[in-house]
Amino acid sequence: MIVAKNIHKYYDNLHVLKGVDLTINKGEIISIVGASGAGKTTLLQILGTLDHLKKDENSTLSINTINITKLSEKELAKFRNKHLGFIFQFHQLLPEFTALENVCLPAYINKTPKSEAEKRAKELLDFLGLSHRYNHKPNQLSGGEQQRVAVARALINNPEIIFADEPSGNLDSESAENLHNLFFKLRDTFGQTFVIVTHNKELANLADRKITMQDGKILNT
Repeated sequence: MIVAKNIHKYYDNLHVLKGVDLTINKGEIISIVGASGAGKTTLLQILGTLDHLKKDENSTLSINTINITKLSEKELAKFRNKHLGFIFQFHQLLPEFTALENVCLPAYINKTPKSEAEKRAKELLDFLGLSHRYNHKPNQLSGGEQQRVAVARALINNPEIIFADEPSGNLDSESAENLHNLFFKLRDTFGQTFVIVTHNKELANLADRKITMQDGKILNT
């Protein structure tokens, strides 16, 4: 599913990732843990094609056998929208849009007809227990509800891989536990692969595999 070899990343003179090798299989839920500054989010952003690795002949990143480093920016944006989903600590919902409209946005970018996008969005919101919240704006939703809307948005284009960066970091303990259980339910229902950066020990330990990072390197795979 994902094969990363010899991944390096620099920000000016700061060497953030130092030759990371990682393979993630289809349907796995992977947690990435480590102290702040270990390189977790940088690795997640590179695996999710939101940032670029330092290119050299010994570095490769492939997703579904596609060599990501060979894609143009336009091709990369299209690939990302179609195949990848993202969930962040702060849900990043657009405040002027309803829950339904927020969920539909990636589908509209993918040129999905409005009727089809809304049908799929409603199915996801129903699945996530938000059938009564279609027309509510983010400020009318609880923190847990907002994050579930963000999950529905991540799923709208049926991506093979979901990348999550501290997805429960802004939730109370009950909402966090519900979100963690939801990830496994989604994997079992839809077959997605999850790559999750987290400081939450419970979530990290629930994962199929826990990867620990330190000083830009992976200590275990």
